[in-house]
Amino acid sequence: MKQNHKSKIKNQNLINILDKLLRYLYYALFALTPLVMASNTSELFEFNKMVLIYSVSILVFFLWSTKIILAKKAIFKRTPLDIPIGLFLTSQILSTLFSIDLQTSIFGYYGRFNGGLISIIAYLILFYGFISNFDTREEIKKMIITTIKISLAVSFFVILWGLPGRFGHDLSCLLFMGRFDNNCWTDQFRPAERMFSTLGQPNWLGAYLAINFFLGLYFFLRDENEILSSHRHNLIYFLYLIFNFVGIIFTRSRSALLAVFAGMIIFVPAVVISKKWFVWNFSFQKKLLPLLVALLIPIVVFKTGIAGLDRYLEIDIFPVFETHPKQAKPSSKIEVKTGVANVTESFDIRKIVWQGAYDLGRKYPLFGTGVETFAYSYYFVRPKEHNLTSEWDFLYNKAHNEYLNYFATTGSIGLMTYLVFIGGFIYYCCIEIKNQKSKIKIKIKNSKSNNNTTLQQFSNNNLLLICLLIAWLTILITNFFGFSTSTINLFFYLIPAWFMALCMVRSAMISKTSDYFSLSNLTRNQKISLTLVSVLTIYFLIRTIGYYLADINYAQADNYSKMGDYQTAANLLYSALKLKNEHVYEDKLSYILANLSFIASYQKQPEMVDKLMSISDSYNQKSLRRAQKNVLYWKTRAKNLYLFYQIKLDKKYLEEGIYALEKAENLAPTDPKIPYSKAIFYSLLLDETKEDEKKKEIQALSLKAVEETISLKPDYRDGYFLKGQLLKKYGRNDEAKAVFKYILKNINPNDEEAKKEIEQE
Repeated sequence: MKQNHKSKIKNQNLINILDKLLRYLYYALFALTPLVMASNTSELFEFNKMVLIYSVSILVFFLWSTKIILAKKAIFKRTPLDIPIGLFLTSQILSTLFSIDLQTSIFGYYGRFNGGLISIIAYLILFYGFISNFDTREEIKKMIITTIKISLAVSFFVILWGLPGRFGHDLSCLLFMGRFDNNCWTDQFRPAERMFSTLGQPNWLGAYLAINFFLGLYFFLRDENEILSSHRHNLIYFLYLIFNFVGIIFTRSRSALLAVFAGMIIFVPAVVISKKWFVWNFSFQKKLLPLLVALLIPIVVFKTGIAGLDRYLEIDIFPVFETHPKQAKPSSKIEVKTGVANVTESFDIRKIVWQGAYDLGRKYPLFGTGVETFAYSYYFVRPKEHNLTSEWDFLYNKAHNEYLNYFATTGSIGLMTYLVFIGGFIYYCCIEIKNQKSKIKIKIKNSKSNNNTTLQQFSNNNLLLICLLIAWLTILITNFFGFSTSTINLFFYLIPAWFMALCMVRSAMISKTSDYFSLSNLTRNQKISLTLVSVLTIYFLIRTIGYYLADINYAQADNYSKMGDYQTAANLLYSALKLKNEHVYEDKLSYILANLSFIASYQKQPEMVDKLMSISDSYNQKSLRRAQKNVLYWKTRAKNLYLFYQIKLDKKYLEEGIYALEKAENLAPTDPKIPYSKAIFYSLLLDETKEDEKKKEIQALSLKAVEETISLKPDYRDGYFLKGQLLKKYGRNDEAKAVFKYILKNINPNDEEAKKEIEQE
């Protein structure tokens, strides 16, 4: 009997161990996700963070399932958001089923990874895993407070990591390249101008810091019993909030600044209303007003990066921090400039992309084009105005507005269910915060302890709820001007879990009686279930690791292909495909094999040439079968066929290439590079044609294609230059000369190639 009792106690300790492991997994999410990055993957930041989130969610599911099996009961707690969450998940599943690219919708766009169906399921596992596995209010609050403290400490380190880059000495460059400067980054990443640290982009860092600003605000404003401890903590969190705000300013993220300003505008009235509900000596004025005044100092010293606001802050106290020239006030119109390329104001570009996203949602009104397919589907409706911006040839994998992105990729159903989830949570928060008044009256009436202590506990709890809500609202604001990332989505899904866990009524004795069991007396079904869950966990972890290793091979292959080492690149892609069946790899491999066949043709290896051409075409066809509406893959096909023509000098490859470009043009009717390529193909086809009538027809088609190129992008220098070359080739020298003169007069007066063409006339 005593032995049996000891066994039960031992097994109860096992449940406690499982709970402790779950707590550590949640702590690890907020400790590691913002920091994780690696230089050997295709994407330094988001991919590595998503792999971590996948791994943790798999382990959470395993530990949670193990508890269910051992306890012989369902450990799942219902929430007020179950219906909105269920509707949202259903909409994502349906959108995936009707997607133009099933694999992308399941795994997410390759290069961003966050947002695919699997990632949403992972976040929901984390959401319900937290809600269901922790019982008492005291346990939950302690865990939430610890998690927030971890997040604040990590955010402090993230800012420290990014600061040296502001002064030209980026720590990431030192870590990855062994050089303590900013030169390891391309022109798209300029940490001296906009800090991004370990998050990947300035706006992502700004959104992350805005969330933590209001989480830190809770610790600064909460009431504490011990005066000395209170003063010390107040100073620490006061300095953190100032440091956090400086970090936001250094990101030059307007959306993050707006989120903080809007959050404070909401917070102050919420506090005033809250003071009317409770009677406690909270001394908000002594804390909040000095903080608000102190926050003005970084704005005056470092400016905001917003020209319209900074012109009123012309006091250059510390000009050393102005690491880049002041920008002129952006024009309200997008103008075609000549000569040196001009950088289009980012908000002007966003408005164009938003218009495209809106048009896409109207074109696919129910379920959109498929979860996370914006990178490919945006081409369907891409406004011509985009061609007049400095980012005209950039690939936009997101709509830079989370709500329009959902509308475009998941349709009106996806957007509505997403908004229902958001609205449902905000409504729940408002009701719960309002109900704190009645709860405290009941608590005081039934409490035998000191009423002042009870008031203090409720005031702090209410303050925590308000800060959690406002921190979450900052996500809605930054997502309006951008899009969610892995780190931000952790807060987006887990802050509601924290809030509801604090508000839902729980008993300290819940589920305890059924926790007593004996491992030695496990039933056959329990053993089978544990084995099955263990096997599934190992399988999913292996697949996740395989995904990670495949990406490393893919990244290395991409680097080798850029260096011209196509053989090594091909071998690495073969290895990647063995680890993960991914059409992105197939597309890349097809082009690399086409280049290898071209090289082999110079080495007089006809059999090898034919074999490589056949395999290249096979992989290209496979990628197109799996993603028929991916314009990038049709472009790859055209490039491959161009190489095949160079090898065989057979005009059938030119004809097939023109067909591939026509397919691409149907998918991307406003892309000027497609008719530009068609004009080149027609010019080559002309050289292979002998019939005079056919020659005239092809001439007309080539000129029509280049005219279409210019009409799509009136400032396209290469388009005009190609037009001049074609006219010269066709014997229309005067017209050709006029085109070259147009380039010098209207596009670039220093164009050496155009000058040379005129001199040769």
